[in-house]
Amino acid sequence: MTTRRQLLSVSAALAAAAALPAPAQTLEGPLRIVVPFAPGGASDRVARLVGDKLGPALGVTVVVENRTGGGGRIAAQQVKSTPANQPVLLLGNPALMLVAPLVFKDAGYDPDKDFQAVSQASTYEFAVAVGAGVPVRELNHLLAWLRANPEQANFGVPATGSLPHFFGLMVGEKAGVKAQVVGYRGSGPLVTDLMGGQIPVAFDTFDSLLPQHEAGKVRILAVSSPRRSPFAPNIPTFREAGLDVDAIGWNTFFAPASMPAARVEQLGLAIRNIMQEPEMVRRFTEARMGPVASTPAQTSRMLAAYRAQWAPVVQKSGYQP
Repeated sequence: MTTRRQLLSVSAALAAAAALPAPAQTLEGPLRIVVPFAPGGASDRVARLVGDKLGPALGVTVVVENRTGGGGRIAAQQVKSTPANQPVLLLGNPALMLVAPLVFKDAGYDPDKDFQAVSQASTYEFAVAVGAGVPVRELNHLLAWLRANPEQANFGVPATGSLPHFFGLMVGEKAGVKAQVVGYRGSGPLVTDLMGGQIPVAFDTFDSLLPQHEAGKVRILAVSSPRRSPFAPNIPTFREAGLDVDAIGWNTFFAPASMPAARVEQLGLAIRNIMQEPEMVRRFTEARMGPVASTPAQTSRMLAAYRAQWAPVVQKSGYQP
């Protein structure tokens, strides 16, 4: 016969079990990582480097899908509607998760309501460069030259509405230079025109400009990170060059709002652990990207601070697609 003491023991055991965190659910089927940009770019490299390690770590197949169109918005619209039982991650950057929802009347998704932060994976810097024919070698010389030659104040950027676009506007405003932004269809055409003299000044990601700088075909005058880049320690930061601005971009994994919190935590911690491995640090560094190991909570805080910095810049610009 069951005694009162036995019942109390069973009740205590059940209460203790209920207090323990629920174990992470086993993933069913392949985990999809959706990259909203074409293969070969920085976002694609991040997804594939992490995906190669994430599959064995979770014991599942990881499939990287490149789903282009609408500057990434089509991919975000589709991923946000994924049912809770289908594991999928979206690799997002500031253009997709910050700029587009601010400048489009209806981007088709809300980054706060439709997505959950999983883990930041990398950072990257921006830089300003001039063509070989521009007679300056320092940032303050460039700004003086642009003030003296306002017709030359054309800033090339890899795409209108990209973060280099708004960073260029920020630099122009800080320097008292009224700039005309010229958007290109990617970094390749922009750098080609910079080398050819069709555009005098370019703002782009640092890794896109660095190879031609090293080859002597363009000159990078400043980098946007708080500290000098280890890849080119002779190039000053904007602050060191006398202009009080800095900025970074990022690649971050997001889950649809439908994904259970326990699974988000599971995936976020798995990616964080992968990003702490010496091999991953080396591979990201070789790709000239800054590796980041971040939990979902840390990533959410980063995104909130980033939005507070950049949303006013985007809105003040008055940019409309």
